[in-house]
Amino acid sequence: MQLHQLKYFVAVAETRHFTHAADIVGITQPSLSKQIHVLEADLGAPLFERIRGNIGLTAAGEVLLPLARRILADVDTARREVQELVGVRRGRVRLGATPSLATSLAPAVLRRFRDAHPNVDLRVEESGSQDLVRDLLRGELDLALIIQPGHGPDPALRAEPILRDNLVVASLNPLPMTDPTGTVRLSDLRDQPLVMFRQGYDLRDATIRACREAGFEPSLAVDGGEMDAVLSFVEAGLGVALVPGIVVARRPRLWVTPLAPPGVHRTIALARRREVEPTHAARAFRRILLDYVRTAAENSTLPAGVTPY
Repeated sequence: MQLHQLKYFVAVAETRHFTHAADIVGITQPSLSKQIHVLEADLGAPLFERIRGNIGLTAAGEVLLPLARRILADVDTARREVQELVGVRRGRVRLGATPSLATSLAPAVLRRFRDAHPNVDLRVEESGSQDLVRDLLRGELDLALIIQPGHGPDPALRAEPILRDNLVVASLNPLPMTDPTGTVRLSDLRDQPLVMFRQGYDLRDATIRACREAGFEPSLAVDGGEMDAVLSFVEAGLGVALVPGIVVARRPRLWVTPLAPPGVHRTIALARRREVEPTHAARAFRRILLDYVRTAAENSTLPAGVTPY
């Protein structure tokens, strides 16, 4: 099995077309087809099948695809790391962040990192924690700012807790059940229609789990949305939502009500693949992130409800 064969295989799997794949990798279609056949012979199983004139993956192909992507990504990372050491390139950081962190924590940290390392290539992917974990495991990201699940991180990841983030209730108008302390019990939201995040958002899982632990199944006014969409739906009066306090500071139309103790909180963590050593650039990003959090905590500039670990 050769690296170029894996590259050709991934190109065909992603385009579902041998000629298009050959154009992408810069070889002739017969040469690509021959290398795919050699790879199949080496593995002892066909990787593609024709279904009504279309190219599809066999069961063996489905198994190989994520592994091939990860191998190619690791090879690219190794090449960049060595080239960085010899001065050929300046390094790269592929960072993932959840929507709430991409608009709150990440910008300030990225600014500091860019000032310290102006020649490092930065790529940021914004998505839900589950999607970011998937991309980390595929080797498509170096680091990710995720929300650590209650059952703990994937054993293939190393997740370092950074911050504790409390959730609040966002609504268009003051909630009638607010107690004298200015908080609301989660169980009091039983009859409130909720605006819910789409599948794959950690906030969706956290909200549903918290409601069930409080003894009720949430009533959904709108089901499925990104962060900005959910906040806009709340501003339109469609319902209330459980959101991180840091994201509502920029939405003056929304009314923010803290949850009564014990409340609902999230653990913000910096994650990477356990078996892969981070690059020099990734390690530099981690140092700057931790320094930023420490300095913000010392200066009391962290958003309300956010505390460092």
